Amino acid sequence: MVVFQLLSAVAILAVDQLFQTRYGALGILCLILVGAGFRARNTACLSLGALVFVLLMVQA
Repeated sequence: MVVFQLLSAVAILAVDQLFQTRYGALGILCLILVGAGFRARNTACLSLGALVFVLLMVQA
């Protein structure tokens, strides 16, 4: 159980660093919206996070 928590924390930090360096603050916002929407089963947050992600991909 402790190993799983440690690995998930490392994975979250790695994804956070990747988005922060490559996509900036909007990438972090995208991850937060998608994560919150998925956990709360809120389709509005999930859709907004997906929209921000698509806009970032079109811009790049």
